[in-house]
Amino acid sequence: MKIAIAQLNYTIGDIDGNASKIIDSINKAKAQHADLVIFAEQAVSGTPAFDLLRKTTFLELCEDALVEIASCCDGIAAIVGLPILTREGTISAAALIQDRKVLRYVGKKHITARREMGFLVPSKGYEYATIKGHKCVIIVGDDLSRERDFDQSVETIISINARKYGKGTMTYRYEMMRNLSFVEAKNLVLVNQVGGSTDIVYDGTSGAFNNRGELVLMMKQFEEDFRIFDTKAANEPVAIPSNNDRTRMIYQAACCGLRDFFCKNGYKKACIGLSGGIDSAVVACLAADALGRENVRALLMPSQFSSDHSVEDAKKLAENLGIEYNVIPITEIYTSVVNTLKPVIGGREFDATEENIQTRIRTVLLMAVQNKADYILLNSSNKSENALGLCTLYGDTAGAFSPTGDLYKSEMYDVARYINRTFGNPIPENILDKEPSSELHPGQKDSDILPPYEVVDAILFRMIEEGQHREEIVNAGFDSEVVEKIHAMIMRNEKKRYQFPPVLRLSMCSFGHERLMPLTNKYGD
Repeated sequence: MKIAIAQLNYTIGDIDGNASKIIDSINKAKAQHADLVIFAEQAVSGTPAFDLLRKTTFLELCEDALVEIASCCDGIAAIVGLPILTREGTISAAALIQDRKVLRYVGKKHITARREMGFLVPSKGYEYATIKGHKCVIIVGDDLSRERDFDQSVETIISINARKYGKGTMTYRYEMMRNLSFVEAKNLVLVNQVGGSTDIVYDGTSGAFNNRGELVLMMKQFEEDFRIFDTKAANEPVAIPSNNDRTRMIYQAACCGLRDFFCKNGYKKACIGLSGGIDSAVVACLAADALGRENVRALLMPSQFSSDHSVEDAKKLAENLGIEYNVIPITEIYTSVVNTLKPVIGGREFDATEENIQTRIRTVLLMAVQNKADYILLNSSNKSENALGLCTLYGDTAGAFSPTGDLYKSEMYDVARYINRTFGNPIPENILDKEPSSELHPGQKDSDILPPYEVVDAILFRMIEEGQHREEIVNAGFDSEVVEKIHAMIMRNEKKRYQFPPVLRLSMCSFGHERLMPLTNKYGD
């Protein structure tokens, strides 16, 4: 049987647009004489659709679109994902279409994703179907990793999915599929979505295994793709994705998520504050790549505490990227604000108050550009500083979207080096070499209050990703005072993380709105 795999980028709520893409792929599959064409989970609706899954009108429109899709399936079978309203509630289903008719719906049994809980209900799970004389099992979503012992007469497992990208999950996903196809001695075909949906990005990377557990087809990552898998052909094995490409995939995921955030919301232009530091440099590179250099504008806003080399580094970066930039010194504005406040806070020593005024002034200027020139402000934070609260409310926490807020500081350096290797060194070496600093007071360095970020990030990773208690981390060889300090900073700065813009989730454990309380409770006493 020739199975066409349509790996497409869907938009939440754009039923007509999604259906049009599906129909185009059906016609393409027919032109290539495929027997079956398969589409991702919730392809018609887009995902995660959240409250739309509770709206009867929306669900009816999805079914109406499915009827139109089915009318195009003459001479070809199709499996299309969409939400279906049942007596028990809304299920995530795979619609099996043959001879222009919707024959049945196969629902998802296991609701494991947090973004689906409360919006979808479990169904009975996988079902068998004979398509063009070929015995298949159709399975939806995460059921693939939980179901075993299929009927021996089954030749091919067909899984439609919406698996989001997360650092380190690719190898696990393909190892699970390889093991399943080998143990069950069946072909396994998986189709996944691709593209960004606000804070989530789907990597695509659909694929097929033969009945010997060999990966014989792997589709593009973070791009739409269309391929034919012939179950009877002598398909040559291909390499399973490895962790060696981790940084490349992080970069591609961030670009994909950023690009789709703009495209799907109707935005075109982005502005960013360039400080001469690593974080804003990486975000500027991502924006220039994802949106086009002509759609990115930078403001360089030095204060009296900014070093000359930081300003020159930021200029050089902007020129290397070919983006428009302006230098707007904020010293006079800062002095005016501080003098205005003297009757209220005068006579006290310089502290975080004055430091934060600088950051908030910069945000006022950036937001003015957003409002006046229709630019969208990008946040250029990182996960390490977000976790520890090394960020100013209404200052560097501001922005419409954060493409790097789920990357640790050390990962920002990894991505920066990848950018320089791949795109001809747009980031000046001085930005990579100098010690991290916010330059909010004379001679300030992050190392004044913290150990090197390699140590900080190792501790944060154990706390956040691995869920280790402080005692476990100390027993692993980390200094107890440092561990306690980092833990205290995480706990004390919960309020800041609640007020962040949407953060693109590139790991499985993020400091994002609905993750905050479970994380901090986990590490609390």
